[in-house]
Amino acid sequence: MLQRLISNDLPRSRWLASLLLALFVGLALAPFILPGVKALGVAAKVLIFIVLVASFDLLLGYTGIVSFAHTMFFGIGAYGIAIATNVWGPTWHALCIGLLAALGLSLVLALVVGLFSLRVRAIFFAMITLAVAAVFQTLASQMSELTGGEDGLSFKLPALLMPSTEFAEEPFLGVTLDGRLLSYYLIFVIALVSVLALLRIVNSPFGRVLQAIRENEFRAEAIGYRVVLFRTLSSVISALFACLAGVLLALWLRYNGPDTSLSFEIMMDVLLIVVIGGMGTIYGSVIGSVLFMLAQSYLQDLLRICSEAAIDIPFLSALLSPDRWLMWLGVLFVLSVYYFPTGVVGRLRS
Repeated sequence: MLQRLISNDLPRSRWLASLLLALFVGLALAPFILPGVKALGVAAKVLIFIVLVASFDLLLGYTGIVSFAHTMFFGIGAYGIAIATNVWGPTWHALCIGLLAALGLSLVLALVVGLFSLRVRAIFFAMITLAVAAVFQTLASQMSELTGGEDGLSFKLPALLMPSTEFAEEPFLGVTLDGRLLSYYLIFVIALVSVLALLRIVNSPFGRVLQAIRENEFRAEAIGYRVVLFRTLSSVISALFACLAGVLLALWLRYNGPDTSLSFEIMMDVLLIVVIGGMGTIYGSVIGSVLFMLAQSYLQDLLRICSEAAIDIPFLSALLSPDRWLMWLGVLFVLSVYYFPTGVVGRLRS
């Protein structure tokens, strides 16, 4: 049963299987074992990035396509929900319209970009997608009447998903049963189903063809596969899952702006997570997202503690200053690439 659920893509390592199980249980019980607004926010962001990074891994790890427009589809999903709820109000009807409109726009844009750009060499395709993403971010910043411009859009959700809605008078295991908790578990279920769906895709005959194209596109073309068609389909599927991740982000934050979902920094984060977790392994998106988000969220706090402990050593205290957290994050990334050249998943499997 479990093998069918994960499409026979077994972890192939006891350590990896144990780590994945621990992360699954930890995320499933996060509201109860990680009290506090920040901890729950980090857990929700991990789930959102798991979907986003797994969708990008379908492009980079399984098809060999480098695209810098991935956050464009992420932003489309978030803006779809934000605009729809601002126009039609905080209703389930508006959420459905926003979701369908975002998925439809992502489908069309992915088809257009794929069919007209995937025929060129990889580096030129990457530059085209970078230009398209930059144009879309500029449009989102300037179309103030629709997108809120640089200030973005704040919006309300249906009452069932709002923190003010409480389902029980007394807390359960110290946790208030409210709309915020329901939103978290909605995101958790969608993220889990998305990962299982992507595992099914990459382990299907279609996924095998994508891997063949990644290894040698000329050989794949020679034996009869239409490389551009398969690459375009991969790009479309990846874009749809990225759009879904943007929808989840909007549901959690109840706000969206250019810097929230369209910034180039998010694209760089996705690239780093794919490399850390392991390319060509959907499991890598899970482990990489957890490690990166924990480092991004708590590294400053850890450095602050270390800096205060080394207060008697001025040089060391200054070196461990929380203001230098980006430098230490870069050091951790370099070390992870050096000691885990195939990512955490590749290392554990070997």
